[in-house]
Amino acid sequence: MNLNLFNDVPDGLTRRARSFVRAHGAKADVRPVEGHRQWWLERDVPPAVIDRMAAYQQRWGGLVLPPASQYDGGPKYLDPDSPESDSAGWWFEAGMQRTAVPYSFMISPSGEFGIHADGWAPLHATIEGWVESLALAHHAYMWAKQVTKLVGDDIDGIELNGFEQVREVMGLADTWWRGPDSLVAFYTGEAEALGFPGGRLAMIYSGLDEWGLRGGVEPGDS
Repeated sequence: MNLNLFNDVPDGLTRRARSFVRAHGAKADVRPVEGHRQWWLERDVPPAVIDRMAAYQQRWGGLVLPPASQYDGGPKYLDPDSPESDSAGWWFEAGMQRTAVPYSFMISPSGEFGIHADGWAPLHATIEGWVESLALAHHAYMWAKQVTKLVGDDIDGIELNGFEQVREVMGLADTWWRGPDSLVAFYTGEAEALGFPGGRLAMIYSGLDEWGLRGGVEPGDS
């Protein structure tokens, strides 16, 4: 796989995420969606779905980011493939897995990013939210004085009084919360998609100052 600099950072990201993509992102060579259009049309994939995939590729295609702390690192790189339909509409793959995980990374008919196995777990409302979560995890790990990992029922004891939800990650199954001196990330996607409640996980990044809590990102900044 040939890698190049990822120079065209998509808009709509916070300053933190843009800096993360510029500093750590690379671009892999990918095959244009348009080259498969006729093949998919012959298999009854609607033109509008192929258009969605082409737009996704135009914006994110080939983006390689450092491995996520969960989901066995997340997609190896972002690129659409494998359109399929069900009663909810048309889905497509958001990017190939890094390892042999028992689920696929998918974009739902309504644009959510998540994992699909026996069940569907929308992790973030958009792919932008996933990128924001990677950037925030990288930032929090760098600046926290202590990192604590809790799994299963232990996460139910986490007290969130005085915390606010981190909006930029657009969390669904996975959410981030910001407190006076700490950030808390909840990862419940695998538990939901695989029907395994014990797979719920939380990471607590504590001992953060204002820079550590926000990384220069002000409320509403994007």
